[in-house]
Amino acid sequence: MNSDLFASENMATPATAPGMTQQNAKSIKYALDGECYARQGSMIAYRGDLHFEKQGQGVGKFLKRAVTGEGLALMAIRGRGEVWFAHEAANCFIIDLAPGDGITVNGRNVLCFDPSLSYEIKVVKGAGMVGGGLFNSVFSGQGKLAVMCEGNPLVIPVSPQSPVFVDTDAVVGWSSGLQTSLHRSQSLGSMLRGGSGEAVQLRLDGEGFVIVRPSELRPEKTAGN
Repeated sequence: MNSDLFASENMATPATAPGMTQQNAKSIKYALDGECYARQGSMIAYRGDLHFEKQGQGVGKFLKRAVTGEGLALMAIRGRGEVWFAHEAANCFIIDLAPGDGITVNGRNVLCFDPSLSYEIKVVKGAGMVGGGLFNSVFSGQGKLAVMCEGNPLVIPVSPQSPVFVDTDAVVGWSSGLQTSLHRSQSLGSMLRGGSGEAVQLRLDGEGFVIVRPSELRPEKTAGN
């Protein structure tokens, strides 16, 4: 049988090393001998002896729905084999964290991660309850984290001389050492006339970077796994 479908870039091959690798622009492969964590509903295929377990509220630290109405439902994958993750054909990227590194990521952009990483949910300082509360996931330690983005992300450097202002519905994540606050760019008069739709932004100060996506937030679908 002949087809471009069977081109080498589309073929899954056995892993040569344990852990997370890029399968293609839209998916991540994880060669597992132990456990990893991923968003519920993100598994698209697997082979081997693997078990999937839904993580309850308070176990994975990612569910804050009682407070915010939002959050990320996690699952643990345990066993030995290979598993592929993806979500709605979003672009996938692997971030390799070294000791001392830290990154804040919006929960909706987390795909999967190594169990060696430390993570916790924090309220974005200065953001109040804007954007569903802006409860973001802070990752640190040593290991790999896979994030996803609709379209090609834009990474903007932040320096003490040049703070960056981002739409709260477009932000993917930022260096965890940056300081955050809310910035109102719309006058009261403009708001009374209906507004521009860009009344409040997240301001980031310090030294680091911020990642934004080329679209605003769409309603999150309910996870199926």
